[in-house]
Amino acid sequence: MPPRFLSSGRFGSVPRKRQPSIFRRAVSKPAKITGFSSVMATATANRVDWKLIWAQRGFRYFFFAMFVSLFGSGMNFAGVSWYILAATHSTVKVSGQVIVMTLPGLFVPFLGGVLIDRIDRRYLGVLLDLTRGVFVLATAYIAWHGHLQLWHLYAMTLITGTGSAMYWATVNALVQEVIPPSQFTGANAAVLVGVQSGMLIAGAFVGFLYNTTGIAGILAIDGATYFVSAYCLYRVRRGYVSPRESQKYPREFNEATELTAEALETGENPEVAEAGLSLAVYADMKEGFAYLREQPLVLVLGITHSIMMAGVVSANVVLVALANDILRAGARGLGFLEAGWATGAIIGGLIASQLRASLRMPLYVMACALLAVGHMATPFVAFLVGAVTMQIVFGFCRALGGVVAQSSLMSIVPRHFMGRTQSAMAILTTVVQLFMSFALGWVAQGAGLVVAYALLAVLYTGATVSAIRARQLLR
Repeated sequence: MPPRFLSSGRFGSVPRKRQPSIFRRAVSKPAKITGFSSVMATATANRVDWKLIWAQRGFRYFFFAMFVSLFGSGMNFAGVSWYILAATHSTVKVSGQVIVMTLPGLFVPFLGGVLIDRIDRRYLGVLLDLTRGVFVLATAYIAWHGHLQLWHLYAMTLITGTGSAMYWATVNALVQEVIPPSQFTGANAAVLVGVQSGMLIAGAFVGFLYNTTGIAGILAIDGATYFVSAYCLYRVRRGYVSPRESQKYPREFNEATELTAEALETGENPEVAEAGLSLAVYADMKEGFAYLREQPLVLVLGITHSIMMAGVVSANVVLVALANDILRAGARGLGFLEAGWATGAIIGGLIASQLRASLRMPLYVMACALLAVGHMATPFVAFLVGAVTMQIVFGFCRALGGVVAQSSLMSIVPRHFMGRTQSAMAILTTVVQLFMSFALGWVAQGAGLVVAYALLAVLYTGATVSAIRARQLLR
């Protein structure tokens, strides 16, 4: 397939009559599970062509944006968590940070999914990066002057969490536009490697820099990375590209509703125009939920992926306590644990990109099961090397599962539904994260880390059951 993604200043602008047959199949039969299986079998059977992936100039910028963004975010998350634990000696207060970061995900994705499927995803990502960067730097300035209080960190986390609630659905949808459909698996693996490489270095930096620069230095670095990430996203391509320009369904929404909305939007009365926009947004949301109800494979893959994501984020509540109370390793030990997880994720992402299609779903189920068993055993591994080894295994399983799930979804879901699909997954992830973050903080402080990690094991057991169902549907 010729790499024609830079023509006309935009990616994915291959003329319709020259589209690869796999892409036509992926978007023309959304209602049949057999069509899903056919698409996934074809898409995942393609050999990963790294030359084709890295030949896309826009993807190179995208990769670096993810690397830089996660480097800063990883430092922020680990540094702030450690600061709160050191200042308050309370896992409940640490869980409060995770809850505040997660809470916007209950509300933002409803509108965010519609915006992602309506406006240029590159511009949206740039705007979200710049906004978060300003607020993080402001908090760093407060910390530098010695006036930092706990509510400052919670407020900053709330703002960055609001941006993140829309940002990750945005960039996941953007990947679909910058890479040939035949290379979704390799592209997802490359993005995951970039993300986890950033977190690996960030984890090490937090451990070694925290005692030197303090929380102010950690936040200053994070704030600067947002601006670098925004610049890289801006350079991904040129011009304005609407996701709706490349719709492939002959009828993607109710025509009468859309025509009415457009007529109202163009009216001279502002109140009528606003009503028209609201009607169009409502129609988009309704269409997105209808799509998910009709696609059981998309739904079950999304549920599994959401549970795994929620487990990764909420586990930070007990990870800092593990480093402090059981391993007695301090901030440096936390850095080694974070770096171990990221190392495993990089290895897992690279291996997942090379697996045969027949092995991916069985290993997906196995990865979920290993996460369940491993988290049950973690609090009994009371030495740093063993704990880091466990984190490497967890990172490997999470990466393998993430690559399989995301590449499968990208092969199945049409581009103009990807924003709403990713946002629906984000909402479910948020619900599980909120519950787990509160429960883990309360249980760890009241009943101990053994019970808290057992709760995580139960969560991953649920992911295992969902992964088994996804494998059955594929059969």
